[in-house]
Amino acid sequence: MTSRAENRIEQTRTIQATGRRHLAEVGPAALSLRAIARDVGVVSSAVYRYFPSRDDLLTALIVESYDELGDAVEAADAATDPADLAGRFRALCHAIHDWARTNPHEYALVYGSPVPGYAAPDTTVTSAGRVTGAFLRLAAASETAGATVAATRPLTEAERAALEPVRAAVAVPLSDVRLLRWLMAWHTVFGHVSLELFGHMHRGVLDYDAHFSQVVDQLAADLGLD
Repeated sequence: MTSRAENRIEQTRTIQATGRRHLAEVGPAALSLRAIARDVGVVSSAVYRYFPSRDDLLTALIVESYDELGDAVEAADAATDPADLAGRFRALCHAIHDWARTNPHEYALVYGSPVPGYAAPDTTVTSAGRVTGAFLRLAAASETAGATVAATRPLTEAERAALEPVRAAVAVPLSDVRLLRWLMAWHTVFGHVSLELFGHMHRGVLDYDAHFSQVVDQLAADLGLD
């Protein structure tokens, strides 16, 4: 016999899965609990017992999306030889690329334009930080291994102060050059994926996979991982 708690978990999953389908059809701004209730086959008041507002459902979908991406990135990293820093970096980047292309609407939800009237609560922070954490752990490993990064212009005092929270999040102290290069790599990967998914490379790049691989290889070289 199914318990009340199990029923609640199952119904929550059904509502979230339906919400993801609607996300693909209408976008996050137009997400409607009433429309989702019709699809699930319950009265709207029943859905509100699980998600009191549209924002609560959005938050659940955001956390779910971040965690799925985090799972993909961490699994790719774990499947690679820990000593192969270049291989781990490539695996991490390609995991982001592959997940985003498989889940374009979820990627747009968490890395696209903000949803009007919605402010993500602190409950999303831990899940959101998983991919960043993977980058920073690899950056720390590259520092420990003594990888020689490509030179950058010296950081200004303003930039050094602005990056202090990032530096504080890494157990191993990172040099200015390494910290800046890794942040540039992070920006480049997500910038590339966003440009591709949102159609800004159309007819400008004819082979997205070849170009992405080239970009990742160049980043690995700039980070001194090869």
